[in-house]
Amino acid sequence: MLESKVESFLQRHSFSLENKRIVVGVSGGPDSLALLHYLLKERQKRNLFLVVAHVDHMFRGEESYLDAMFVKDFCEQNKVDFEMIQIDVTKIMNETGKSSQIAAREVRYQFYHKIMEQFQSPYLALGHHGDDQVETMLMRLTRGSSGKARAGIPFTRKFYEGTIFRPFLCLTKDELQSYCNHHNLNPRIDPSNAKGLYVRNRFRKQVLPFLKNENSHVHEQFQRFSEELQSDEEFLMELAAERLNTVLAKREEDKITIDIKLFLAMPLPLQRRGFQLILNYLYKEKPASLSAIHIDQIFTLIHQHGPSGILDLPNGLKVIRSYFQLSIQYEQINAEPYYIEINEPGLIRLPNGGSISVDYIGGENPQVKWNSAIFNADLLHLPLIVRTREKGDRMTLKGIQGSKKLKDIFIDQKIPRHERNLWPVITDREGLIIWLPNIKRSSFEGIDPTAKQYIQLTYIK
Repeated sequence: MLESKVESFLQRHSFSLENKRIVVGVSGGPDSLALLHYLLKERQKRNLFLVVAHVDHMFRGEESYLDAMFVKDFCEQNKVDFEMIQIDVTKIMNETGKSSQIAAREVRYQFYHKIMEQFQSPYLALGHHGDDQVETMLMRLTRGSSGKARAGIPFTRKFYEGTIFRPFLCLTKDELQSYCNHHNLNPRIDPSNAKGLYVRNRFRKQVLPFLKNENSHVHEQFQRFSEELQSDEEFLMELAAERLNTVLAKREEDKITIDIKLFLAMPLPLQRRGFQLILNYLYKEKPASLSAIHIDQIFTLIHQHGPSGILDLPNGLKVIRSYFQLSIQYEQINAEPYYIEINEPGLIRLPNGGSISVDYIGGENPQVKWNSAIFNADLLHLPLIVRTREKGDRMTLKGIQGSKKLKDIFIDQKIPRHERNLWPVITDREGLIIWLPNIKRSSFEGIDPTAKQYIQLTYIK
C-alpha cells in the first residue's frame, strides 16, 4: 500500500505531517495529482491546511491552460484553495539565454515562495518520486557533479524561510500510476515527457528500464545511497569549513587567497570540499557548467612544477597561482603604470593601496625600521621618483657588487606576478633605483658617518 510506504518513509526521517500548513505544487500530472490526493485523504486526520500552487509555463498554448483548469476544477471539487499564474517562459528564455528547464524551474519556485508567504505556509510539498531520484543521480554523475549534488534530490531542504519536503521518494512511477488508477484519478499527461529531446527523458526511457530489470527495487537502493551521501557530505563539509579557516590568507567579497602549503597539509577529502566551499562563496549563482572536472584542474594547477599559472573557470572566475599562494577571484588586477614625483616631505598615496612617507631625520644613530630606508640628505637630491617597473630595470644591491634585474629580484623574492607591475620602484632624479620597498635596499642606502641629516622613506601597505 502506498500509504503505509509513505508513512514508514516519513517516520524514518522523523517528519510528522500533523498540524502543518502546506503549499502543494501541482502540475496536473500523475505524480503531483497523487500527492495532492494523498494529502487530502490525510487532511482531516492530521489537521492539515493545504493550498495548491500551479504554474502555467505557456509552452503548449491552449493545452497547458487546460492543465491549469483541470487542477483548478479538482481543487474546487475537494474544497482546497487554488492559486495559479501564467508566465511566458519562452520569452524569459529569449531574454536571458537560459534553457527551458532552468527558466521554468526558476519561475515555478518563485511562485511557490510567493504563495507560501501569502498563506503563511512554511512547507512546500512536491511529488518527486524514486525514479526521479535514480535519473537525477545518474545524470549528475554523468555530467561530473561534485559534492552534495551527487546525492541527488534531498527529502527535505531549506527553502527561503520554509522547508521543501518530498514524501514520495520511496515510491516508483508505476506505483503512483497504480494509485491514480485505483482512485479513479485522471491526470493530465505532458507529451514533452515522452520526447528524447531532454536528457532526463533519455535516461528514463533507456537507462532506467535496464536497472529495473536488474533489480526491481533499484529506487530504494539509490535512495539509501543518496541519504548516506548527504549525511557523509554534511559531516565532511563541516570539517572542511573548520580547516579552511586556518589556511585562508585573504578573504574578500570577490576574492579568496589560500596558503598552498597549509592547504595541502589537509586530508585530500577536505581539500576537495574546501574548494567547493570557496566556489560556493564566490559564485552568487553557481553555473550549471561547473563540474568536478574544474576541481581537478585546480589541483593540477597547485601541483604543477612551475611557480605560477592561471586557470579560467565558468562565468569569469579565475584561479591564479603565484608561488605558494592561490587566489580565486573574479577580476585579475590590471596594472596601470604610474609616475609620481616627490618634491617635499609628506605622505604619498599609491595606486596599489599603499603609501610612502618622506621625512627628514637627525644624523646621529638613526633607527631604521624594516619597512623604511634612509639616505644621506646631502647626497640625495629631490625630486625623487616613485614609479612602476620598466623593461630592463636594474639596481645595485647593498653589499653586493654589480647590479641585478628587477625581474630576477621579484622572482627570487617570490613576489606574486599580479603584484609586480604595481610594486613601487623609487629612483633619484637621475633615474637610478635607490630602493625597492620592503624587498631590496640599494648600495646608496644606509647609515653614512658623514651625514648631518637623512631622508627617510617608509613604505606602508
